[in-house]
Amino acid sequence: MSAIGVGLVGWGTVGCGVVQTLRENADVIEKRLGRPLVLRRVADLDIERARPVPVPRELLTTRVEDILEDPEVRIVIELIGGLGFAKEVIRRAIESGKDVVTANKALLAHHGNELFEVARRHGRTIGFEASVGGGIPLIKSLREGLAGNRIETIYGILNGTGNYILTRMTEAGLSFEAALKEAQAKGYAEANPALDVEGVDTAHKLAIASALSFGAPVQFEDVYTEGITRIDPLDIQFGEEFGYQLKLLAIASHSDGRVEMRVHPTLIPRNHVLASVKGAYNAVHIRGNAVGNIMLYGMGAGMMPTGSAVVGDLVDLARDILGGTPQRIPSLAFQPECLNRIPIRPMEEVSTCYYFRFAALDRPGVLSRIAGILGDNHISIAAVTQKGRKVEGAVPIVMVTHEAVERNVRKALEEIDRLDVVMAPTQIIRIEELATDGNV
Repeated sequence: MSAIGVGLVGWGTVGCGVVQTLRENADVIEKRLGRPLVLRRVADLDIERARPVPVPRELLTTRVEDILEDPEVRIVIELIGGLGFAKEVIRRAIESGKDVVTANKALLAHHGNELFEVARRHGRTIGFEASVGGGIPLIKSLREGLAGNRIETIYGILNGTGNYILTRMTEAGLSFEAALKEAQAKGYAEANPALDVEGVDTAHKLAIASALSFGAPVQFEDVYTEGITRIDPLDIQFGEEFGYQLKLLAIASHSDGRVEMRVHPTLIPRNHVLASVKGAYNAVHIRGNAVGNIMLYGMGAGMMPTGSAVVGDLVDLARDILGGTPQRIPSLAFQPECLNRIPIRPMEEVSTCYYFRFAALDRPGVLSRIAGILGDNHISIAAVTQKGRKVEGAVPIVMVTHEAVERNVRKALEEIDRLDVVMAPTQIIRIEELATDGNV
């Protein structure tokens, strides 16, 4: 029984997870596939450093060409990350007649459309389950399990680092800086965590998921993105008083012929299922017009969960190779000729509810002046609280609004922040009033 040969480019954390999964689960993989999946080569610039999962010396190489030129390697796994060399490796692998598996969400967000077209022209397939949600089978769900649905909305917690930080700020009252330092010490955050805490990593993933959901090319440049670096524990506490939990949320929806794609800190009802997602876990809540609401939950990163997703793609691609059905499923779920750029609803036209925290002097009439400006801009107040404690010489006034248009909110806050009684820029957090009865 001939084996399906695999070559691994990038022997890092996830690469070790792939090696371990292939090794430990070789028997069950062979039973499912009907053939063994065999690791033929592992390429990395540093093959001397000790890894938690060793590889036989004879399989190691520092030359990616040893994989690309090996006729026994049918599938290439790209796990080196970045945009430059990784893109070249994938392109060359496809042009060499090999299928590819990658976990590189940044590369797919920026250059996925180009690479998918290269794969289409050469009759090869790119598997990318591990690029969004780690071990959660989100890509497979959108491409296959929900193929009979029109996807209406996606709400996702898609970054474990950000979710861990917000969880610790919520549960322990830590500052952002202290929670980040703790996340780094535990290995949940990189030494340079910018992509995670600025929301860019989440935006990469949302762009990919939205393309699969709505029948469009990947449109990363259209994702509105805010991170969590300006979040104060005070706002988390006030949010809880109003019945909300704070999450870094990825939001996508398709209605009236337009798509919303946005990533930002979001207050959601604390009894919604997404509010219970803590630590480094990820979760995605999807609504399809036929299936209704579903939720996927699990580890969004890590050696073994992400390695599991990579190996899942290997099995899928190997089945297609054995069946002679390359590109059985289109890369972006829809037939390439049916992919069309969908108009994006600009952020200033988005309508949602809002949380405001004003740092105002404790004087008579301040609240009425602020409320008047909001009213003049068609913003209706749902709830308000004024605390006696002072923060840097000012008293916090906290408001929650009914649904309002972002353009009006920005205009109102510009005017409010110019008032002589307002001592600091207004803190603003958007609110999604997700239903807790299953009807999102």
